[in-house]
Amino acid sequence: MISYILRRTVAAVLLLLVVTAVTFAIFFLLPRLAGQTADQMAQQYIGKSPSAADIAAVKHNLGLDDPVYVQYWHFIKGVVTGATYDLGPTTAHCDAPCFGYSFKTHVEVWPQLTSRIPVTLSLALGAAVLWLVSGVLIGVVSALKPGSFFDRSFMGVALAGVSLPMFFTGQLALFLFTVQWPIFGRDYVPFTENPAQWANTLFPAWCSLALLYSAIYARLTRSGMLETMNEDFIRTARAKGLRERKVVARHGLRAALTPIITIFGMDLGLLLGGAVITESVFSLPGVGQYAVQGITDNDLPLILGVTLLAAFFVIIANLLVDLLYAAADPRVRLS
Repeated sequence: MISYILRRTVAAVLLLLVVTAVTFAIFFLLPRLAGQTADQMAQQYIGKSPSAADIAAVKHNLGLDDPVYVQYWHFIKGVVTGATYDLGPTTAHCDAPCFGYSFKTHVEVWPQLTSRIPVTLSLALGAAVLWLVSGVLIGVVSALKPGSFFDRSFMGVALAGVSLPMFFTGQLALFLFTVQWPIFGRDYVPFTENPAQWANTLFPAWCSLALLYSAIYARLTRSGMLETMNEDFIRTARAKGLRERKVVARHGLRAALTPIITIFGMDLGLLLGGAVITESVFSLPGVGQYAVQGITDNDLPLILGVTLLAAFFVIIANLLVDLLYAAADPRVRLS
């Protein structure tokens, strides 16, 4: 098991390097292939009506006159050891890990990301608990009573939850619970300042995300349980005289958890990389809203930093999913 963990960790590191290389090529190689010059690429980082000195400074700082592989090496080196940018009369030092420097806001990207990660983490983890518990519970009960009123009702609600987009359910939740019935607050409060107010402001966003994702988990759990409960080892467990609750929880649900773990790792990893629509609807100052700001301002270092952070969370989530397989399904350990 230790050797398996080491292999998966090394593979995750290599995959992260590949992702950074591909992402870097998208931002710095594809524009050159499309015919953009170094001056035109530098101008995108500055804004409207830049001076020749500003363009030359940005070209020098980003090394746009160098080959792409040299630029990539400088970027990786900056992530590990930091980087120094010449701003003309002054210099700006970007401490490691340096994910870039915004020449529009004159702020390092990494500190901005770290200040927003707790918001996105709070949103993602709270919603994940709601959708995982509710989705799996509804799916199990529906599978145990297929065709019943409960099964048809909740699968209908699940279909509606999958069909309704976040910008609709989010706006509806905001209108109902902060305007029509002002039960919840709208201004985000950090957990360390006031845990009760933190949960109060995030609860509508949690419920909106849970409605979307729990529908998927309920349908997936139901189909997995319907297949698993007809297996031979389930009949053997019942023949041994085990209680039905233990048969369902320890044998049926555990065997049906493998696809749930897979999709849960992907969903959580993607949300940690920035829930763009949810954070925009609920005005949460997280990574997703930061990405929207970078796209709106055409701030490429900012967009690059968010992209790499999202890739990191997705890769780590996949690594944890691989390690959880063995704990959830004994057949994985035997294989």
